[in-house]
Amino acid sequence: MKELRAQAQARWQALGQREQRGVSVLAVLLGVLLFWSIAIAPALNTLRDSDNRRAQIGQQHARMLALQAQAQALKARAPLSRDEALRSLQSLTPGAQMQLHVQGDRVTVQLKAMPAPTLSSWLTQARSQAQALPVEAHLTRNTTGSVSNANVVVWDGNLVLSLPNRGATAN
Repeated sequence: MKELRAQAQARWQALGQREQRGVSVLAVLLGVLLFWSIAIAPALNTLRDSDNRRAQIGQQHARMLALQAQAQALKARAPLSRDEALRSLQSLTPGAQMQLHVQGDRVTVQLKAMPAPTLSSWLTQARSQAQALPVEAHLTRNTTGSVSNANVVVWDGNLVLSLPNRGATAN
């Protein structure tokens, strides 16, 4: 180590005044560049990205508030009896695409070529109006003929829904 230091000092002394100044300026510039890349650039990138992150966090916050309101609305709703829930579920059920089979407090729903948006809407209504919750799903995704040159996704299979278990009358 001492030998390397001695060699470096000897080379430095061998350089002319102008060369020493050039090497010193180059060393300072490399130091500034290193400091910039380690300390300043990441801070500037964070500052540049802060507006986008703030917007994303605002969207997440709005979504969480909407979910909170939905959860509070579901919690505050009047409980249905099993019979009321079953009647409500039967009134929501479309004809040939869906058949209900009641087994105690569970309902098995058989789907035949049910379009995805219709199924999504029906599940939302079953949850909110009939207070039926999905317990199992055995579904197969299929595509049918084209509508405006786009394949339509349909579902076949079975869903098992749980009905409210609150006795024969609502409280």
